[in-house]
Amino acid sequence: MRFMILLKGDPAPGQMPDPELINAMIKYNQELAQAGVLLAAEGLLDSSKGTRVIYSAGRRRIVDGPFTEAKELVAGFYLIQVKSKEEAVEWARRCPVEYAVKDSGMEAVVEVRQVAELEDITTMSEEQRAAEHRLREQISGS
Repeated sequence: MRFMILLKGDPAPGQMPDPELINAMIKYNQELAQAGVLLAAEGLLDSSKGTRVIYSAGRRRIVDGPFTEAKELVAGFYLIQVKSKEEAVEWARRCPVEYAVKDSGMEAVVEVRQVAELEDITTMSEEQRAAEHRLREQISGS
């Protein structure tokens, strides 16, 4: 089972991670890799560098960051493959996000979401499923 671990928050514009946080995250990344569960891991720049495409009432509009609702934003993510949701939650619990909010009075939120596999999408036709399999093979180079 694949799970995405979402690290919520938004650093101040231009703010870079503290060296202590970087060290803690490197150690955590190494633990995930050594356990053989890490598929991908990335941090994101602050939302002042972001843009949203908002679709509403049949129209699309572009809104540049920064965005105000920091608790709802994603600051980084991990993609892991584990045997159960409980195992994914245990890895999320170990994520050293306390270094990102220390002495700030802010809250750190780590969200765990299961990745939808093709077989989980019961409304997909066999033709759609085959097309998606072909696309995934093309992307992976298989």
